[in-house]
Amino acid sequence: MTDVSTPTGPRARTDRELDIVLVGATGFTGRLTAAYLARHAPPDLRWALAGRDHAKLEGVRDHLAGLDGVPAGCVEGLPLLAADVGDPASLAELAERTGVVITTVGPYQLYGGPLVAACAAAGTDYVDLTGEPEFVDRTYVAHHATARQSGARLVHACGFDSIPHDLGAYFTVGQLPDDAPISLRGVVRASGMFSGGTFHSAMNGLSRTRQTRDALRARRQVEPRPEGRSSRAVAGRPGRDPVLGRWLLPLPTIDPMIVARSGAALPAYGPAFRYSHYAGTKTLRYAAGGVSTVAALGVAAQVPPVRRALLGRIKQGDGPDPARRARSWFTVDFVGQAAGEVVHTRVSGGDPGYDETSKMLAESALCLAYDDNPVTAGQVTTAQAMGDALTARLRTAGLTFATL
Repeated sequence: MTDVSTPTGPRARTDRELDIVLVGATGFTGRLTAAYLARHAPPDLRWALAGRDHAKLEGVRDHLAGLDGVPAGCVEGLPLLAADVGDPASLAELAERTGVVITTVGPYQLYGGPLVAACAAAGTDYVDLTGEPEFVDRTYVAHHATARQSGARLVHACGFDSIPHDLGAYFTVGQLPDDAPISLRGVVRASGMFSGGTFHSAMNGLSRTRQTRDALRARRQVEPRPEGRSSRAVAGRPGRDPVLGRWLLPLPTIDPMIVARSGAALPAYGPAFRYSHYAGTKTLRYAAGGVSTVAALGVAAQVPPVRRALLGRIKQGDGPDPARRARSWFTVDFVGQAAGEVVHTRVSGGDPGYDETSKMLAESALCLAYDDNPVTAGQVTTAQAMGDALTARLRTAGLTFATL
């Protein structure tokens, strides 16, 4: 089998006008991502904001200039570029001008495809915040081969979906023998509001269960499997965890799919890798309540009037104030087992839906732009494309990766 991570064409970006372009900076999470870059990017970073509304982009640039922690004069001349998902020519021009594109414009199934296509064709690295399995699978089928030829790295799910889970699994597996089967479970706990964009993406996905299955089936028909190895996401069962002492509720998110794809791509995950993904609660009552909530949302998503009413109540682009975000937190515990060894690790940080998500997204783009990463191309995971370098960046930026 040909290594799906190995590019077959050149990646020549040294002569590009820009290093990073952020699409979607006028939204809530996009504005936080822009603020993170303004405060933390290296002085030599050549970056720009892009979107449909020039006046709104000017407003974001003015907002950045007034923030604490932004060096004087570093954003006043920040370029503002035209980009419209309904205008493929504008996206092609954008992709050809930069080495990396960040996009926060979702739901991605509705708005993301044309920008992925432009980046794949131009050999431009791409990062997003999607948690939509259908979108990820459809872009693999449509654009993975093109990106391999051009040298583009297409990296989905670079926020809370799915960096803590993907890099946490990568961190944990690195402490286990790679010549024996590995069983790993991840258990999420969090306090904080989900974003309006996340809710819209989730409801859109829940309303498209048949299309999501079809997209996965189409991907499996064209995606090579690793030779002599296997890697799978395994649906877990509710119950009490003997190591963590918490009740476990299986989580039907994109995260286990991303982790399993990293396991398929990287031999360090052993000859047979299995991953299960859960929410952890203190009591059985909370676990039962979580099951009921997920089931109710699944039913509501299938009824168009109810779905529209719920989406109308939670707007995209809205989010909590800084004080509420400052009180929010997350942990993801991992318990890995191989050849009689047991390892317990934890990834933890602050507000998962906004502050840490914008940090993870921005650091992913900076990692692709600056760091000495493995040679990869096509649609790849964060662990596959940037594992050690991105983990080091996020630790420096305040996330914790710990062995307990």
